[in-house]
Amino acid sequence: MKYTSSTTEVPDAPAVPRHVAIIMDGNGRWATKRFLPRVGGHVKGVEAVRTVVESCARRGVEYLTLFAFSSENWRRPEEEVSLLMRLFVTALEREVSKLHANNIRLKVVGDLSRFDSKLQGMISAAERKTAANTRMTVTICANYGGRWDIMQAVSQMVKAHPGVTDFTEEQLAPHLAMAYAPEPDLFIRTGGEQRISNFLLWQLAYTELFFTDTYWPDFSAACLDEAIASYQHRERRFGRTGAQLAEKTN
Repeated sequence: MKYTSSTTEVPDAPAVPRHVAIIMDGNGRWATKRFLPRVGGHVKGVEAVRTVVESCARRGVEYLTLFAFSSENWRRPEEEVSLLMRLFVTALEREVSKLHANNIRLKVVGDLSRFDSKLQGMISAAERKTAANTRMTVTICANYGGRWDIMQAVSQMVKAHPGVTDFTEEQLAPHLAMAYAPEPDLFIRTGGEQRISNFLLWQLAYTELFFTDTYWPDFSAACLDEAIASYQHRERRFGRTGAQLAEKTN
């Protein structure tokens, strides 16, 4: 598909968000409240991923992007990071065939070079297996950061246009990690925090934001419906006035 930027063109504003992006926050706090080790929250969080993938597919969402592991998450305790990596491997082993059977494409974006060779191989195999699926694209952002994304895109753009010093958004856009997807219509963050946390910094320019206190392991289909309902009550102007929108719909 052709990438279009909401700062250069006015995109469609569908009733059901075409692209939903989620920061899945609160796994550790969910576990702590239940006197469980933090990894227990991450394990439960994988179940919530399955629920949300199924719910988005049923509601006609075309792209679902999940922030699984940020470039800053390496600062967490070594034991927790190691457990998260093992959980990632286990999830790929268990879930890829289910995604494929349901015609869902899987993409993993981020600086994958820091992952071990086994995990990199599993990611590549999963992407190849599901590449032709068309019902929905699920993107996992792993070792991803919005600033990293912009910087790597700038680097690739400069290499692609030797000698050029004056660039446009259209020249940068194909090099962004998620150039294959439209910009998110709806951003959701669970767990009570109200930050973007270096997630899709370029792509969220005109995305509708929804924050909830619900911890990710408790995020259900009903929670997703609440977020979509909030989105549907927003007036998406993209720089225009409310009067212009009213005139367009009359």
